[in-house]
Formats: sequence, C-alpha cells, structure tokens
Amino acid sequence: MDLKEIQNLIKFVSKSGVSEVSMEQGDFKITIKTDNPVEQVMVQAPVNMVQAQPQQPIVQPPVTTPEASENKVTSDDSTDDSKFVTIKSPMIGTFYRRPSPDKDVFVNVGDSISSGDVLCVIEAMKLFNEIESEISGKIVKILVDDQTPVEYDQPLFLVDPS
Repeated sequence: MDLKEIQNLIKFVSKSGVSEVSMEQGDFKITIKTDNPVEQVMVQAPVNMVQAQPQQPIVQPPVTTPEASENKVTSDDSTDDSKFVTIKSPMIGTFYRRPSPDKDVFVNVGDSISSGDVLCVIEAMKLFNEIESEISGKIVKILVDDQTPVEYDQPLFLVDPS
C-alpha cells in the first residue's frame, strides 16, 4: 500500500463517520481510529518490528544515612531563619559532604567557619568542585543530604554570621 492509498483511506474514514477501520495486506497492517474532533492514525509495519512503548520515569527515594539525619537540625516554627545567610549551589551536580568516602565530612552543624573554608564538593561532569564559604560564621543547618543531586541556586547551608 502506498502513501496515496493511505491518504485516500484516511479521507474515506473521516467522511464516513466510522470510528475505527483496520486493514491488512500481507505483512502490512493499518488501523485508523477517529474521534469526532481529532483523527488518530496508527500504521504498523511488518510483524517482526517492535514498537517502543514510552517508559515511566524511575523515581528514586533520597538517600538517607544516619550521619545525614543526625547532622540536620529540625526547624522550629518559632525559629527566625531571616537572620541567617543562605549558601547556595553555584552549579548543577551531585552534593558531597566529604572529599572521599573514607574521609570525615567538611563541616557539621554547629561548626564555626571562616571565609575560604571548604564546605562541600559538587561533582559536575566527573569534575569535583570544592565549594568555599564566602562568609564567616557558624553552620546552623545543612539543607541537603549527602550524595544527592542539587540544582543551580539551590540552598545548601544556613549560616549564622554573628
């Protein structure tokens, strides 16, 4: 069946008011389905070809480790976060709290930091970028779990500059 015959068949089906037509010629099969406002055409090639079906995205739960949950401070509704400075991610990547799996974390809640101290590492395209503090103060809250993806401008830490 050539393209002209398929187009004629589509016109015929749309004018006739039939909602579905299936036709087979050898290893060629065509099904035409119509709804009142919109036409849907499905053409199936020879039987040995497989049509790919859309896959559902895989959603992975966030990784939680005992150290991540013990270093996070639970926020009270009475706490005023406006006095704290937010340190944000300068890039998209994967957030790491330690330089390597066998090393200690860079900072914990309650640690005092100075300008230039390394707070974390963000991996982007197989490059590990050290994120340094631009302010001095005390870490109040770590907003991201270790080994999780972060977006550009996503808050990472809350720091009390006083």
